[in-house]
Amino acid sequence: MHTESYNVNIACFCSKNFIKSLEEVKSFFSFKIIPIEINSKNSINEKYNAVIIESDLEKKISLDNISIPKIFIQNNNQKKMIKNPFDIVFKLPLSVVQFNQAIIDLCKKHEFDKNSLIKIKDYILDKNERTLKKGNKILKITEKEIYFIDSLNSSEKPLSKSYILKNIWAYSSDADTHTIETHIYRLRQKIKDSFGDNNFIKNTTDGYSLWKKEI
Repeated sequence: MHTESYNVNIACFCSKNFIKSLEEVKSFFSFKIIPIEINSKNSINEKYNAVIIESDLEKKISLDNISIPKIFIQNNNQKKMIKNPFDIVFKLPLSVVQFNQAIIDLCKKHEFDKNSLIKIKDYILDKNERTLKKGNKILKITEKEIYFIDSLNSSEKPLSKSYILKNIWAYSSDADTHTIETHIYRLRQKIKDSFGDNNFIKNTTDGYSLWKKEI
């Protein structure tokens, strides 16, 4: 049986016996398992979608440096409650089908959450919740405003009114640019009222940009 592949790579801090067991049923998995040496100095956060950690090796690994989802394999002889922050804890023996689906679901959720959160200096733009956050303060904004801020953040140069008009607010080319000015003014006022920040969105003769950008 071969499952659909999602191009998911899972780092594995596990014993040789456990890795061998996984290899024997790998045709049931929608991901690729890659054994990692305990003393490896290479960061796994950028290369892998999640990491499997077997209980016997848990104390040898620094979990503080791992930001990807962590899957814990608890051996039968381990009865003590796990204190470390693992995303999923599996007890042996494993159900191969449930194990596969849980890891795929976890990786998809992590990828969705990661892509939904955008850090803009002291702020977090949450595309999923449609909010702009700074500390404990949260501002609800519209989908268009989310797209506008995200576009400013992604651009290496200021965005002109005509570009914003056509590509972000998607009005017809003959619409009045004062419409865009009104939308942006309202957004800037909301940000000022919520965070006391009057410089989050910059406006120059070249167009609009975020204050974090070096123009």
